[in-house]
Order: sequence, then structure tokens, then C-alpha cells
Amino acid sequence: MESKKKILIVDDDIDVITAIETILTKQGYEVHSAMNKKEGIEMLRSVKPNLAILDVMMTTHYEGFELAQEILKNPEFKDIPFLIQSSIEVLMTSNASIQTVAREYRQDPNFKDLQVLLIKNNYDGSAGIDYKAEDGQSHWFPVKGFIRKPVDASKLLPEIEKHIK
Repeated sequence: MESKKKILIVDDDIDVITAIETILTKQGYEVHSAMNKKEGIEMLRSVKPNLAILDVMMTTHYEGFELAQEILKNPEFKDIPFLIQSSIEVLMTSNASIQTVAREYRQDPNFKDLQVLLIKNNYDGSAGIDYKAEDGQSHWFPVKGFIRKPVDASKLLPEIEKHIK
């Protein structure tokens, strides 16, 4: 018998967790949740999920981004794909270098004051985040994709199926 694919949701909003958990459990996934970065790291270790869904704003403004960077740089977690969940508009591009696009947006007077840029290439699906930390520095990191809040099951499931191992 095939074991269920495990998904970890890291979000401080219990209603969001419940909504996503309901959708995913109906689809046969085993769902685990954590309310902040610290619990998220513990769950990544103990559960070893096939995919993680990270909220951005939890205890701090960028806690989800900090957790994402922890996943990317920690050899123990680097093979766990993750999606970022946010209500921020995703900027679409056809430029192969999404990081270059982020830098161009940072120069644009209409966008340079944005704290967070979520960028996705419409052709190859590559995606990344550029955010300004409290020290004013821009930080860039790649992500598998984005889930828009409020969660829409018809968009959530295809995004998960695309990236789950």
C-alpha cells in the first residue's frame, strides 16, 4: 500500500490551516501544521513532509521568508519543496531571469517602495521573492510557487500536484 504524501502547513491563522487541511485531507494527503517558524522547523525534522506551504506574516512580518531561507540553506531540508502563501499580487514575467526582473522593479519608481516582490515566469514556472528586510537590504530567494490567499481549492490542488515529490 502506498503511503500518503505528507504536507506541512506553517501559518498562524487556524482558520487558514483548517481550510487547507480540509481540502487536502479530502484529496488523500496527510496534513501536519505548525503556527510559527520554530514549530515549522521542528515539524520539518519530525514529519519530513513531501511539500511545505508557508505563510509569510506570522510572529514577525517576514517569518515565512526566514523559514524559507532556513529550508534552502539547511542540507537536512533542502530537498523539501515549498510554496509561499500570500495575498500579495504576483508579478508575472516572460524574462528567463526572474531575479533580474526583481532588480529592475527595484529601480522603478512605481515599485521601489514595495517591501515584497513576488515574481513568477509564465513560461517555465520559475518563481522567487525579493523582499526588503528591516535594515533596508533586499533579499532574494527562489521558491517553487505561490498560493493566493484566500485559498481557492481549484488553484491550490494543481499547484501542489505540480511540486509534491
